[in-house]
Amino acid sequence: MGCRVAITARKADELAEAKAHLQGKGIEVQTLVNDLQRFEGIPKLVDDVLGHHGHIDIFVNNAGATWNAPAEDYPGEAWRKVMNLNINAPFFLAREVGKRSMIPRRAGKIFNIASVARLKGSPPGTNTIAYNTSKATAINFTRALAAEWGKYNINVNAICPGFFPSKMSAGLLDKLENMIVSHTPLQCLSGDEDLKGPIVSLASEASRHITGQYFAVDGGAIVN
Repeated sequence: MGCRVAITARKADELAEAKAHLQGKGIEVQTLVNDLQRFEGIPKLVDDVLGHHGHIDIFVNNAGATWNAPAEDYPGEAWRKVMNLNINAPFFLAREVGKRSMIPRRAGKIFNIASVARLKGSPPGTNTIAYNTSKATAINFTRALAAEWGKYNINVNAICPGFFPSKMSAGLLDKLENMIVSHTPLQCLSGDEDLKGPIVSLASEASRHITGQYFAVDGGAIVN
């Protein structure tokens, strides 16, 4: 939709693959290798983006992690990893982007990628207490930030995907796909194309009066 894009991830080879894909579609893209669990690197990450683009209009908190283990045996390291990537990093990133670009310019759109898991326990056959807890927290983070930064004309909303085919969900979908589809009113899994409409709409002036909201993109599964 005409955006100049900056993306970050830990793995240089995956970033290079993403860059080639985006450039093949005529999209200008900056890639930055960064481990978001190392919070001390976040200011420099934002520096590099601002140095290249000048300002940040739209910011998407998309990095995330999950870990499958029974609550009574859940490793402390696993809990901290999920919370660091799903909650702490999004806050530290939003803080830097807001303070250094959006608040001074009195404009911006922030999206936190939450999940329909925010309102549910772990599905049968899974034990994802840290993930579910973190995504519920992401909703209140969205609402609290929207309340604080509305005076700066910054919209903060959350997208809550259902089950999408991805590296993170592959193991679960191998076991649960038929069950998930059977409990989804539209009788199919979500796909990459299904996220474009909500993001583009909420990033545009068509949604300038919407903030602090969360939107499920899950084929209606949340109503069952």
